Amino acid sequence: MDLAEIQRQLDKVMHNQNNQGLPAFEGYSPSEMHQILHFTFGLNNPIQLQRLKDADYKMIPIFNQIKYLTGLIAKKGELKLTDRGFLPTRIVADMYSQGFIKEDYIESGIIKLYKETDSMSVNLTRILIELSGLTKKRNGKLSLTKSAEKILSDDYALLRLIFITFATRFNWAYYDGFGDNQIGQLGYGFSLVLLSKYGHEKRKDSFYAEKYLKAFPLLLESIVPSYGTADRYATRCYSIRTFERFLDYFGLIVIDEEDTRMDSTKYVTTTALFNSLIKCTPHKAV
Repeated sequence: MDLAEIQRQLDKVMHNQNNQGLPAFEGYSPSEMHQILHFTFGLNNPIQLQRLKDADYKMIPIFNQIKYLTGLIAKKGELKLTDRGFLPTRIVADMYSQGFIKEDYIESGIIKLYKETDSMSVNLTRILIELSGLTKKRNGKLSLTKSAEKILSDDYALLRLIFITFATRFNWAYYDGFGDNQIGQLGYGFSLVLLSKYGHEKRKDSFYAEKYLKAFPLLLESIVPSYGTADRYATRCYSIRTFERFLDYFGLIVIDEEDTRMDSTKYVTTTALFNSLIKCTPHKAV
């Protein structure tokens, strides 16, 4: 057997291994998981974002909050920011009063809404429109970019841009104290796979965290728990980032809690909107 034939045989073995479905990946192959990880929603990806009916876009909280803020900017031409680069207080109050996203600490009166950073969702909205290239900041003023007008007139294009920007460009560790690690954000597409497969039934957040960490066990090595075990700490980190501060903002899940304690058990169910927006195809044997 010559060297060329040996190489062909080795290539065949590697091809078979890379395309073999694995239980830890919910039946997907390493090759498919590579697509899910690095090219989420790409042409050959098992996960796709689908176009929604016009009425469905009105059910997406963060999407509508972004449309409201960009609408204000479009109407005014530009928006003067504070000396520290935040939205002025009257805009903050106006945005929050629209009721797109309600926050427990504000609703309960623990935090009095005044400045932008008093509201996580308002602060996030301003960050996302900048990261996504919808706005530019110049001389302390915020205005729409040239490309924004076209995107803002196409709900699907806007939602896709916001979703991918949130998932890949915004640092999910920004609002929490779980450390600068990639839990939840790395492989967020795999969480969509899990929810597509299991989310029709009410399940604990830990159910998804366990499967996620089984697929990406090295992420546990980046955890330095300030309380409890590394597994429990990572589970809470995953749950807050993936469910409370990502998918819930897009109206894709419903979260039920047993009580209001910090470490209470949460149950997650997908919404009809999830099934309309997210399409996952199963492993394809090659």
